[in-house]
Amino acid sequence: MQGSLQNWLPAPSWKALTASFFIAFGSLQAPAVVAQPSLPTLGDGLEMTTSAERKLGDRIIRELYRDPDYIDDAVLNEYVQGLFQPLVQAAKARGELSPELEERFAWEILLGRDRTVNAFALPGGYFGVHLGLIGVVSTRDELASVLAHELSHVTQRHISRLIAQQGRQTPLMLGALILGALAASRSPDAAQALMVGGQALAVQSQLNFSRDMEREADRVGYGLMAPAGFAPQGFVGMFDKLQQANRINDNGSWPYLRSHPLTTQRIADMHSRIPPGAAQPAQATLEHLMMAARARVLMRPGVDAWRQWVAEPQDAGFAARPARQRVAAWYAATLSAVQLGDMAAARKALRALQSSAGTDAAALRQARLLGAELELAAGDAPAALTYLQGSVVTEGSGVPSAPAPARPEMLLRTQALLRTGAAGEMAGPLQTWVATHPRDATVWQALAQVWQQQGQPLRAVRAEAEAHAARYDYAAAVDRFKAGQDLARRSSAAGDYIEASIIDTRLRAVESLLKEQAAER
Repeated sequence: MQGSLQNWLPAPSWKALTASFFIAFGSLQAPAVVAQPSLPTLGDGLEMTTSAERKLGDRIIRELYRDPDYIDDAVLNEYVQGLFQPLVQAAKARGELSPELEERFAWEILLGRDRTVNAFALPGGYFGVHLGLIGVVSTRDELASVLAHELSHVTQRHISRLIAQQGRQTPLMLGALILGALAASRSPDAAQALMVGGQALAVQSQLNFSRDMEREADRVGYGLMAPAGFAPQGFVGMFDKLQQANRINDNGSWPYLRSHPLTTQRIADMHSRIPPGAAQPAQATLEHLMMAARARVLMRPGVDAWRQWVAEPQDAGFAARPARQRVAAWYAATLSAVQLGDMAAARKALRALQSSAGTDAAALRQARLLGAELELAAGDAPAALTYLQGSVVTEGSGVPSAPAPARPEMLLRTQALLRTGAAGEMAGPLQTWVATHPRDATVWQALAQVWQQQGQPLRAVRAEAEAHAARYDYAAAVDRFKAGQDLARRSSAAGDYIEASIIDTRLRAVESLLKEQAAER
């Protein structure tokens, strides 16, 4: 098992978020504190208010959106959010998350293609998850335990408390870390030079606090598991996996161990919290096995790995493997074949996947989504639409019910209809989505494409501007809003007056945000 954990994890690839960044930032997250049932977010001696922390998080996340390894994969995003949101609600119900903190912070997860096993919390309620972590955890409960731990760092205001202690030094250190992490994607030598001061300060000044912080995040996070619908044993399973990795000669694939030091006390504490005779956690769902396989394929392991996964179902003895393992292998084979452009092999693997999924509704839904993705990659939009027929589901449920499409179906259907020239029917669902998810840049961009195809260029330009604003690229947003103003002056179409008024209003608002952004720099 040790060898298998180590061998499938190649060298790190999400260089813009290097291990050094996490070592320093993980150490930066908290002093020794005792969690209160309901931690005040203003007053209480903290120098950084919730608003200031959110602004700091926005500044950091703006740069991470630009990193080439940031990935907005609708399928994986929905799966991870489906685990994360119940934890947020449990924190709220238990008094760990105050109404003010819930309102002011982002509670947003970003995925990165990095093959290293890592997750991290940032100021302002932002979280990062590497595909390497999703690919290695055995069950949804193990992944939920990591999310619960990171969520607890934020609800307990660890970053804010540390910044209050460090005073003037910490903003300078944060600047050095951010610049260094971003520079790493272009020049590792430059990154090392930029980060060395900040990293040394963080490690030397805050290492003594990290153990207390980790124990607190363990305790608070553990308390969220059962109320959120997860088996608390997921914490123990993840700790056992980390302990095993700790015994492996570290090749850089487990930065989570360095930013979250594992101690015998933490391991013993988690084991002691499981009541004697507690039922064993359920085995991994087929959906989780499929999502872990998806993460491994999308982390760009290389052509050789993709070819190996395509060929794996042909191995001697494959048919004798447990059905659950075959499902994961068929999913990986299908998606790997798509990456290689071998659509015949992809379709063959997909048929086997659908057959192996049996009657599992969530697994069958994931197979349909993969089929639509396959046919879009093959250039057959009508075939893609056949996979999306009858797949109207509530967000993240995998079970047919409400008329509103979930995000993966909505985006895939939009892309297919755009290619057939009939995307007009998606304007309504996309507008409804951005009304409740205004920071979803991907959906705004899809809406821009739909409106452009429908001969509504003014609306398309506004949607493009909103997409830039959602990623905090206010300069680009202002540019597009001004382009919309120019277009409105030349247009005489009925109805453009209202759209032009919206553009004028949004331009003024975003110009104000751009000035604030420039002042911060």
